[in-house]
This record gives sequence, structure tokens and C-alpha cells, in this order.
Amino acid sequence: MIKQPFLFAILFFSIGLVFSQTATVKGVILDNNNKPIDNVNIKTGTGGTKTNENGFYLLKIPSGQDVVVDFTHIAYKKITSTLNLKKGESLEFNPVMSFSVEQIGTVTINTQRRKDVEGIVNLNPETIRKIPGANAGIENLLLTLPGVSNNNELSTQYAVRGGNYDENLVYVNGIEVYRPFLIRSGQQEGLSFVNTDLVQNVDFSAGGFQAKYGDKLSSVLDITYKTPYRFEVNADMSLLGGSLSYENISKDSRFTSIIGMRYRDNGLLVNAKETETNYDAAFGDLQTFLTYKFTDKFSLSFLGNASSNKYNYQPQTRQTNFGTLTDPIALLVFYEGQEKDKYQTTFGAFKSSYRVNENLNLNLTASAYHTTEEEYFDILAQYRLGEVNTNIGDENLGEVTFSEGIGSQLNHGRNDLDALITNWEHKGDLKIKNNRLEWSVKYTHEDIRDRVVEWERIDSAGFSIRPPKTFPANEQPYESYSGPLEPYQNVRATNATQINRLQAYGQWSLRATLGASDVWYNAGVRMHHWSVSSAETAASSQTVVSPRVQFAIKPDWKKDMLFRIATGLYYQPPFYKELRSTTGAVKPEVKAQKSFHVVAGNDYSFKIWERPFKLTTEAYYKHLTDVNPYTLENVRIRYSANNTAKAYAYGLDMRLNGEFVPGTESWFSFSYLKTEENIDAQGYIARPTDQRLKFAALFQDYVPNIPNMKVYLNLVYNTGLPGGSPSYADPYAYQNRLPDYKRVDVGFQFVIVDEHKRFAHGWKKPFKSLSFGVEIFNMFDVQNSITNTWVRDVYSKRQYAIPNYLTPRVFNIRTTMSF
Repeated sequence: MIKQPFLFAILFFSIGLVFSQTATVKGVILDNNNKPIDNVNIKTGTGGTKTNENGFYLLKIPSGQDVVVDFTHIAYKKITSTLNLKKGESLEFNPVMSFSVEQIGTVTINTQRRKDVEGIVNLNPETIRKIPGANAGIENLLLTLPGVSNNNELSTQYAVRGGNYDENLVYVNGIEVYRPFLIRSGQQEGLSFVNTDLVQNVDFSAGGFQAKYGDKLSSVLDITYKTPYRFEVNADMSLLGGSLSYENISKDSRFTSIIGMRYRDNGLLVNAKETETNYDAAFGDLQTFLTYKFTDKFSLSFLGNASSNKYNYQPQTRQTNFGTLTDPIALLVFYEGQEKDKYQTTFGAFKSSYRVNENLNLNLTASAYHTTEEEYFDILAQYRLGEVNTNIGDENLGEVTFSEGIGSQLNHGRNDLDALITNWEHKGDLKIKNNRLEWSVKYTHEDIRDRVVEWERIDSAGFSIRPPKTFPANEQPYESYSGPLEPYQNVRATNATQINRLQAYGQWSLRATLGASDVWYNAGVRMHHWSVSSAETAASSQTVVSPRVQFAIKPDWKKDMLFRIATGLYYQPPFYKELRSTTGAVKPEVKAQKSFHVVAGNDYSFKIWERPFKLTTEAYYKHLTDVNPYTLENVRIRYSANNTAKAYAYGLDMRLNGEFVPGTESWFSFSYLKTEENIDAQGYIARPTDQRLKFAALFQDYVPNIPNMKVYLNLVYNTGLPGGSPSYADPYAYQNRLPDYKRVDVGFQFVIVDEHKRFAHGWKKPFKSLSFGVEIFNMFDVQNSITNTWVRDVYSKRQYAIPNYLTPRVFNIRTTMSF
């Protein structure tokens, strides 16, 4: 534990925080006629409760251990169940009490074991809400897991095991959600779709997932929003923005509602960067999740979201010093112009659930996503590149004394996009003894219209630089050139595209025994048929079939070991961005990228210092064909819109998590990855996401002498990615890597009110929780870079790679409360 407040900077491995070690069980108790029973006594060894007039109950139980729960009523037979839930987990358990039949046998429920079998990591929502980060949220916590990386703290996007940002599935309450299309840099993104204030459960799989999840190549993030059981208001405020959420339940327990509002302003982070700007950006959204239970079997829910992101950016000046101590170089840039972007999205989904009986559940979902996006910019950058004055004591120390190159760059863009995506889906779930059958049929219609107009003009020492590989070549200043001026880059296109998709899956699961060992089987298959039509090109239709299997075994050993293996074919039918080439034109004939996965994993659960720990290890191999090559600049992905490459990825992920400090969960993560691609049979080179090594740690602790002072630490180290090559450069000629990414974020939180410390009088009485804190982003002020700007010296024709740095050390103040 921490003996002094700042010792964590050296001994960070001892950091952790105490959270409530409880889980929640709730539900409705019915009789044989499906009528609710009131005044049922529900008891554990440490506490108890009763059902209300509607048969509803809510019970807090200790987490991470077997808890025996007794349900008793004077007119009904007693029921005993054994529950084993993870910290913070919420389980809906609806037992049926009988007048005359024998007592129901003891039932042991351990939801975490099922997730371990499937290779799913479960994250505690409370940890998500409290761990510091420049872009705090679920994605911030994902980056501490093995195999997940992102070298840009301003972005909420992430890459998993060699895949790119477009290869990750995100579900909220079983409904797939989407991101804006035109985002180019992390500081434009604003808010992630997922509102952490509304989250009840978070499951994540980094690969080898089951057929019930959709057609992407890399990962699945499965979010479940809360079903409220009481009135509560939560608020979170900081210098980066704030959030407010409201949740309630009706008196008859049939209607529940939860509403969340968020606002974010990245100005604190953007204004700390080396480029001086006039920055005005406002990101906000409103989300709601409503549920009405018509009967004990039938319910209807609505998930809605409306967001508005406005981004106004007017750069002024920039000075970047680079080179060596003996040969320092500086880039001075003076800007004119501005960028104005708008991203407005709305999303709505209705989901009906019918519980036919204890073994059969049927769902029907209808959803629609609409986005209108504008990206307008005209920015002129005039630069000087030269030697830096290093004479100590000179009044011009640090200034450019001799210019080696001067020039300018003008970027123009008028990009518009309007997309409407509608979905209809039926899902079913049937249990027959130890067998479980799941199926789905889904229809999707995508109507996307966009216009892209982008061009770039580069001038060096008064000579316009023409695009490379053009004839005749511009040899100025050595030879005069009288031909017409051409933009260095020029993209112009207008598209109106319709995409129809029909998807279906079926899968079977079985829990059984093999000798004295427990085993789990899962086998499933997905089908995806899609057709693309465009006014500019001929229509195209394709179909793919994706079989997948999983097997897990828990040997009857003294040591608590679980082994699992998963394999299958994973297809990613092209979404709109993958159909659009570098020229802006849509190509309907683009095939689905195909990947054969093999994932082998082991979970070893043990105790140290009488506290639980778990070591998870996974090795994986992916063989990819029909690969659609792409370039990555900041967070903007541009596809070649062809299938001319093949690739592979393999690696090892390890994670040790447990109670390094009593009553907390912290973890270490380690990853090794190698991924390469072969484009047009030219040979294998590193893919843009080839993140070789990763180390991450998440710690939570408290200061013993000040028990109300909580400390959180988030540490990430990633080796450098390939990137930063000049525009139009052949990737086979440029395989330079960016510097390693190193970042430590730390947060201090002083808790005034919590569930263990409530007040019956005074101004603190209304609060269920109240805390104030300070966060330090990039605590060691490391200069991380995301891309390079390439500047040409017209005389030597040498090109310099000038790093574009991310955010320096930034301080933030934060307060959270609930009523």
C-alpha cells in the first residue's frame, strides 16, 4: 500500500482501490398460475429482503463466492438456490413457487464460468467510470487489456490483434451500433456511442467469438444497459465536460426508465498541443432506455440516441523542434484558414421480448440509424525549415537562424454524407436439458449518399510540386516547366449507394462431462448475403457462409484450470467505407475479407495472500485472404477497394488480474503481435496495425492514513507502428516506424459520501455518493506522435519527417455525485 501520496510514481505496481464487493440479484417471484407472490422472505447468511405487492425483490449478496439464498413463504414450498456472481454483476432470477410439488433442487448459478468458457472478458462498470483517461470510458479501459491498442489518446477507436478500427463489433442491448463515417482525427471524434453512466454489464472478446456475433474480423464489445430498480440521479463534471443521468422505476415495477445526457469539450487537451489554435468544439448527446413489462412474459423496450458534434478549428502557428542535440532542426508553420465540421446522428431501436416458458425466449428488434455529416476546410500552411540557434545565453536561443527550405501547402475539402441504415431482426433461444439452441434472421438496408471533393497543392520555394509518377516530371528549379498546374492530390466523386443485406445464424451449445471433467461444446454457422447497387456502376451480389466451433474443458484437478480452443471462418462483407476507393468511387464488386482463426486459451485461478487471482493466456493465429489494403492516417482509413492482398497475424496475450490490494481488482497485461501482408504478390511487409509489443497495467488503491483518498493509475506502453510515409508513397519503399507510445494517467479521488459513509443531517444528507478529485493525464509529459508531416527541401530534394505530437501533461479537476 502507499505510505506517501506520491510514491506510486516509483512503486506503481502497488496501486489499487477499494470497491464494494457485492453483486445484485433481482426478479419477480410467481406461483404456478404466473401470479406474483408478495411477502416472500428472501434470506442469506448475511441479510435478506421481501417481495413487494408485485412480487418484485432486490437483494445484495457478496460477490466471488457461493451464496445460499432461501426463498420462503408460509403458503408455498421453500426454494433454495446457490448463486455465485462477479463483483458489480446484476442477475435477474425469477423462481416459481409451488403449493404442492417437491422443493426445487438446489441450483448453482455462476455466470462468470460461462463467460470464461466463451473466452469473454467481463469488465466492472464501476471501474470504467473511475479509471482516469483523456478519453475516459469503456474504450479507455479496453486499452489496458492484452491485444487491444490505440496510439492516440484523443480517439475512442481501437485495434485488436492486428485488425483495424473498422473490424470491431459493438452491441448495446443486443443491437449493433455505428460510428460516424468522415472522422479523420481523434480530436474530431467527440463522444463514444456508449454512455458509461447507463452501463450495467460489459463483455469483450478479442477473437474466436461464437456465430451469434456478427460478421467482423477482430472483436466483439457487448454492452448491456441498466434496468433500474430505484430512483437515482448521477452527475459527473470536469474541465472536459460533464454528464447527467436519471433512472427510475414505477410503483408497480412494470415501467423502468433511464436517461443520460453528456457534453464534452476537448479544448483542454487540444489547446495544450504545440499548434496554437482558435478551437471551438461542442460534442453532446442524449440517450434513453425505456422498458415496459406488459405481462410477466412480454416486455417492450426502446433504446434511443441523438448526438450533435460541431468542430471548428482555426490553426494559427506551430513550431516543432526535432533532429539531434548536435544538429537541431525546427519547423515553423504559419496558418491561414479554418475547418468546420458537423456530425449529427440519431438512432432508435424497439425490442420486444416474449418469454414463452422457462426454456424458450423470442425477440424481435427494429432499429434505424441516420447520420448527416459535413467536413469543410480551407487551410493554408506556410512553413520555414531551418537550423536552430543553440548558443546558450543568446537572446535568439531556440529560433531558426538559417532556413534550409520554405514552402506552402493548401488543403481544400467539401465533403458531405447522408446515410440511413435500417434493421429488422428476430432472435430465438431454446433450452433442452443441457442443450441450448440460438438462432437469428436479420435484414438490413443501407442508403448512403455522399460527395467528396478534396485537393492539396504543395509549393516549395515558389515551385509547384506535381504529383509523383506523372509525365512529364517537374524538374524545377533545374529545368523550366511550362505545363499546367496540377494538385498534388485530387479526389472528386459523387455516390448514391444502396446495400441490402440478409444475415442469419444458428448455433448449438452443450454442457456435459467427460470422465470426471466438465466440458462445453459450441458449434454454429452464419450466412451473409448482400447486394450493392449504385447509379454509377452495375449491381453486384455475393454470399458467404461462416462456420465456427468452440470447445472448453475443466479437468478434475486440484488446480483450478480451464482450457479452451476456438476455430472458424470469419468473413467481413464490405461496409460503405470499404467499397469506396482512394479516388472516391464506389466499387460494388469488392469481396468480403476472409480470415481463418485458431485461438487456444487457458485460465488458471489461484490464491495468493488468501486473495483470488487469475492468469489468462491466449495464443492465436489468423490467415487472411481477399484482403482489402488500406492506409491509416491518424484515425482515417482509406481502402484501395480491391482484394489484392493476403495477410497473417499471430501472437500471444497474457493478463494477470486479482486483488493486489485487498478488496480491489487490478491487472497486468502483456501482448506480442506480428501481422504482415502481401500486396499484389510483391512480398510480405508490416501491416499498418503491426503493434509488436504491448504492456499495460491498471491499479486501484487507497492511502492508508487517509482511507477516503482513492488512487487510480492507468499505464500503457506500445511499440511504434509503421506509418508516417509521404502521400502517394509506395509502402514497400517506406517501412519506417513511429516512436514507441508511452503514457501514464493517474487520478486522485477524495470520497466524502458513499454507501459506507452516509449522513442523516446537514448538506450531505441528500447525497448517496459524493467525491472530488484531480486527474493528471500523461503524467511524465512524454512526447508521443501519431503521424509525420513530410517537408521537402527544394535544393537537396530531401524530405524531412516532422512528428505530429499528441497531448502533453494536462491537469483535470473532476467531481462525481449521486442522489
